Amino acid sequence: MSQVFASTSPITGPGRALAGRDIQTLLLASLGGALEFYDFVVFVFFALPLSHLFFPPDTAPWLAQLQVYGIFAAGYLARPLGGIVMAHFGDRQGRKRMFTLSVFLMALPTLAIGLLPVYASIGALAPLLLLLLRVVQGVAIGGEVPGAWVFVAEHAPRGRVGFACACLTSGLTVGILIGSLTAAWINHHLSPAQVMGWGWRVPFLLGGVFGFIAVWLRRWLSETPVFAELRERKALSRELPLRTVLAGHGGSVVLSMAVTWMLTAAILVLILMLPTLVQKSFGIAPDLAFLGNSLAAFCLGVGCIAYGWLTDRIGAARALLLGSVALVAVTYALFADLAAGGSHFLALYALTGFLVGAVGVVPTIMVMAFPAPIRYSGISFAYNVAYAVFGASTATLIGYLAERAGRMAPAHYVAMTAAVSVVAALWLIVSGRERDSAR
Repeated sequence: MSQVFASTSPITGPGRALAGRDIQTLLLASLGGALEFYDFVVFVFFALPLSHLFFPPDTAPWLAQLQVYGIFAAGYLARPLGGIVMAHFGDRQGRKRMFTLSVFLMALPTLAIGLLPVYASIGALAPLLLLLLRVVQGVAIGGEVPGAWVFVAEHAPRGRVGFACACLTSGLTVGILIGSLTAAWINHHLSPAQVMGWGWRVPFLLGGVFGFIAVWLRRWLSETPVFAELRERKALSRELPLRTVLAGHGGSVVLSMAVTWMLTAAILVLILMLPTLVQKSFGIAPDLAFLGNSLAAFCLGVGCIAYGWLTDRIGAARALLLGSVALVAVTYALFADLAAGGSHFLALYALTGFLVGAVGVVPTIMVMAFPAPIRYSGISFAYNVAYAVFGASTATLIGYLAERAGRMAPAHYVAMTAAVSVVAALWLIVSGRERDSAR
């Protein structure tokens, strides 16, 4: 990993405060990201009705749920394709163009899912169409998330990169909160029959509208100063950016994949899948499960910002170390309480959401790991390949483990991924490679 963090400017070094233009960029990028991330994650909040509606009625409930989680996972498998292609053009032609294209590609399939006929209407074609649209969503989000992190990091002043990336990550988690609140409202106000009949379509139709609003919002963003300077100095990558990444920055790729695994597990298991898991494994009522999830998603957004603030003061590696250890402790506390009846479910789930905010440190680690000419491609490749491998396997593995290997299995999985992040953080601290290379 000799080429990780080659710059010499410490992330905690002095820098100007965020100016009005910086704040506007953060707000517009975060809001657009929230609307797009809502489109991507709302699928998992309606896994139960989708598992009944898009597969044969005689399918065993656990198998139908496993199959719909498999379709959910397909979106993760498609992420590298979108991420690599968009990142290539992002490094060669500009960050802003790809930043806008990704959200447009998300809006179309989300709207289409809300209009899909179900298995009772068109048979086996229904799950195939659902799978196809989910793959297109994966292509879109593969370019969106890395592009968003690069975009805000390159707009941020020195010494504020951690806070800027965490604010963007917080904005993405607002999309989870919107999805959770939508699911909670629908489950509270509609009967199960209404949800199965038409209620499940509402969040996808809203998501399509949200996506087109995000496209409009991004008209007001400007190209990043870092890319503009590279273009002016004719310092853009002369080779294929991805080839340069793989040939000379393998250590940065490995590091980025390692911390992405923790991010994947924390978000997927503790935020996206937990409302369904606690209903099936611990007997928590749907209303309470989604209320807890809404609290956790809100606290996650706050936690991301808190960890971003911490990153700019003590360094990304130390913030990641503290966050990973705290995440293990609170995850076991939450699952132990659930196993004992869940009397403290809401409070512990809210605290868990806040400490999952440690994922807000991950984009700063990755931004620092790659030089500007290949940054988009480096982050996109490492993040999306890791998310495809770990995200796809997590979605299906946790669904299986929760059914077959005991109710504490999801907690053990999260703890294992957090331990990997602890090792990565310790390596960065011991090797002295905490550097800010966003400029």
